[in-house]
Amino acid sequence: MDFASQHGPRPLPLFLAMLRSEAAESPDLVQRAMEGLRRFQVAKRERPMRPLPVRRRRGRVRLRDAGGDGRPVLFVPSLINPPSILDLSRDRSLIRWLRNQGFHPWLIDWGTPGAKDRDIDVAGHVERFLLPLIATFPEPPVLVGYCLGGTLAMAAAARSRVAGLAAIAAPWHFTGYGEEARAAMAAQWAGIKPTSEALGMVPMEALQAGFWQLDPTRTIAKYAAFADLDPRSEAARRFIRLEDWANQGAPLPHAFGRELFEALIAEDRPGTGQWRVAGSAVTPAQCDAPSVEFVAAADRIVPAATAIGLSDRRAGGSGHVGMVVGGRARDQLWQPLADWIAALPAPR
Repeated sequence: MDFASQHGPRPLPLFLAMLRSEAAESPDLVQRAMEGLRRFQVAKRERPMRPLPVRRRRGRVRLRDAGGDGRPVLFVPSLINPPSILDLSRDRSLIRWLRNQGFHPWLIDWGTPGAKDRDIDVAGHVERFLLPLIATFPEPPVLVGYCLGGTLAMAAAARSRVAGLAAIAAPWHFTGYGEEARAAMAAQWAGIKPTSEALGMVPMEALQAGFWQLDPTRTIAKYAAFADLDPRSEAARRFIRLEDWANQGAPLPHAFGRELFEALIAEDRPGTGQWRVAGSAVTPAQCDAPSVEFVAAADRIVPAATAIGLSDRRAGGSGHVGMVVGGRARDQLWQPLADWIAALPAPR
């Protein structure tokens, strides 16, 4: 059986165009990348992990339960790719590993937006979904936010009672992307905004294209490198898992995309203390719970310069995804995170 939802970089035409433009002077690289793409497309897929059971809902958003008897730890993923990056495979699941360390992990699943969601912006996801779900816990949970989910978790921690906040590769100071990258993202938004307004959604393909443009050379090189792997190797299986995850993802509501590109990235409202959530400007200082952030040194998607700036800042690895599921993730992130949670004060 074939369990992949698609077989190739999404959107494939843009990947091929990028390959022609970026590797025009290297026919050998083009050939190897195309061979890697072919092997990726025909590779057999593993049976995916069974999704964690849903215990609570708030509109389209589901709260999944990993089980356990210890302190509740609520994971808040990004909306741009599926939450499964935190529960990727039997040997690469941060959530299930943490359960085995004596905690009770929970996972926000943002679901798939529909037409009625078109006007829910970034702040609205905190107000309408995250805060009400936090309020359902009998004791304040520890929030762990990854990527843009860390931005949302930071805002939620400033507006609710939580036992602690851990941010993993979470952007807050968007000027940290640099003027060139922010100008490119502004141009990207200008190009897709009319379509987003018409559909009421920002297509995932448009967001993926933006990620590729941050480092097109690496995007091509990883497919070329895949051509050299033994298809039966663990490295090949890991590449397929990650690429299938990266090429999935629901669209974003139009208002979410508009606020993300215009208010957060272009105007840096969080970093300048002007982002309003639940009626007033939100700042990290408003969170009175213990907090820590893990920052990857060589993160192209969320550069270290965009980090929140929490007083407890730790190196979490060398890459945006690798710090969560890479070969050294357990030593660089999983265990330090578990140790930090274990050291938090007991609930009153």
